[in-house]
Order: sequence, then C-alpha cells, then structure tokens
Amino acid sequence: MRLAAALAVESEETGLIGRLRGTLAEKQPPHLILDVNGIGYEVEVPMTTLYRLPALGEPVTLHTHLVVREDAQLLYGFAEKRERELFRELIRLNGVGPKLALALMSGLEVDELVRCVQAQDTSVLVRIPGVGKKTAERLLVELKDRFKAWESMPAIATFVVEPGSKMAVTSAENDAVSALISLGFKPQEASRAVSAIQEDDLSSEEMIRRALKGMV
Repeated sequence: MRLAAALAVESEETGLIGRLRGTLAEKQPPHLILDVNGIGYEVEVPMTTLYRLPALGEPVTLHTHLVVREDAQLLYGFAEKRERELFRELIRLNGVGPKLALALMSGLEVDELVRCVQAQDTSVLVRIPGVGKKTAERLLVELKDRFKAWESMPAIATFVVEPGSKMAVTSAENDAVSALISLGFKPQEASRAVSAIQEDDLSSEEMIRRALKGMV
C-alpha cells in the first residue's frame, strides 16, 4: 500500500484501489489509460461513464473496483460512486460477471435500470447482448429487493468537464464499432448500427450513445 499512497490512490474497505485521480492519457472505448504520477492504469468503463469523460490530457477522477483473478487483475472505473455501487450489486448476482454488468450499465443509465426493476419490465433488458428473456426475468426479481433503497437516492450527477475541454475524435467510427463488439454485439450488428448514424463529425462517444439507443 506504500506505492498506492505515493500515487495518490485511495483505498476503501471494499477493494484495494477505491479511487484513481490522474490525467486521461488514452481512450479506446471501453478501455482507457489513466496516468497517475507517471504510471498508466488500464481501466475498463461502462459507456455511461465514457460519455462524461473530458478530452485527452485533462484531469479526471474515477471511482474504481478491482477484480483479482488467477490470470489477471482487472480494474473497472466509474464517474460516480452510485455507478460503482450498481456494478457491485450486479456482479453479486448469480450468473452476472463484470462483462455482463458493464453491458447492462452501458445500455441503460442507473435510473433507467432502476425504473425497469421497479416495473419488472423485461422488454429493454432482452435487447442487451447476453440477456435472454429468462435471464432478464431472473435479474429483475433478484434486483427488486436490492433496489428498494435506491428509490430515494438522488440521480447521478452530471460529470463536469472543465471549461475549454473538448472531446477528442480519433477514428470515431472504428472506435465506436470496437466498443459495441466488446459489449457483446455481433460485428455485423455493430457496423450496421454505426453506419445508420447519418450525422458527420461526431465523437466516438456520441456515436456509441446513439447506436446503443437505436439497438437497445
């Protein structure tokens, strides 16, 4: 933990690395690299967090969750603590791993997912890769009691980008397609969804957002 302290990494009781504060060095959805005092942390984020990131070179703080496996240590990042708490609730469920949890959170904002649970509405969930009708029904039942405490919680705050910041656009279409494939969509589906977007000069983040809205 001495190294973590030196790198301004905050530990919390739920994980070895609870927060990272640094400079956004690379962004290739859904992965990014956060430079913390010269060390680059590779972090995977849901699209809902990606949409709120500043431009490359700008400072950013992410609330993180570390998953330690025999073959890897995987770091997941979130713009808000509430997003991280949702991620933790999801991966506690039977049959839900980090990949499916990120897919759910990428297709739906936290409050949208809470509304689906409250209404026990499977129609949106079944459009997310990896979620069939039976899985959606089980998830909604298991989440219903867990989400009772969420009903009174405030909505996610807007991630504030400092004045003068602009979203970086590099190979936007390719990045958008790659991000959708990483979420579980078939390559043909991802390419078709991105190609269907008529507007030009959009960032990869905006392309992903619009493609997901059209697909989910």
